[in-house]
Amino acid sequence: MMNVIEILKEEEGFSKTVYKDHLGYDTIYYGTKLPISEKEHKIIGEALLKSRLDDAKKELHDNLPGLHVKEKAWDVLYLMAYQLGVPRLMKFKRMIGELREENYLLASSEILDSRFARQVPERANRLAEMMREV
Repeated sequence: MMNVIEILKEEEGFSKTVYKDHLGYDTIYYGTKLPISEKEHKIIGEALLKSRLDDAKKELHDNLPGLHVKEKAWDVLYLMAYQLGVPRLMKFKRMIGELREENYLLASSEILDSRFARQVPERANRLAEMMREV
């Protein structure tokens, strides 16, 4: 069976920068003519979000081996890692310590006792509430 996607990728070639195709149209990626639709922007944006979230999850698990917490607590960590990046999230040492003890209430307090909470208070409050509900 023919893999049309792979053939198109080979035929079109990939470019991360805009170029003019043989007819003079602005083109990007695998022969995608510009401009793209709102629907296509959302598809690309969601694919990028998923890819970056997957990378953050892997990096987070690599940095927290042996951490055993409930799935909802991992979800909070994933949300924080996506926004902050794993290196900055790893600076939440007291929160991580409380999570190692499975003390979700104190871990939620540590979310609120941070520069992160002062910068994005509404988001931090939502995440702290999620952690309290674990």
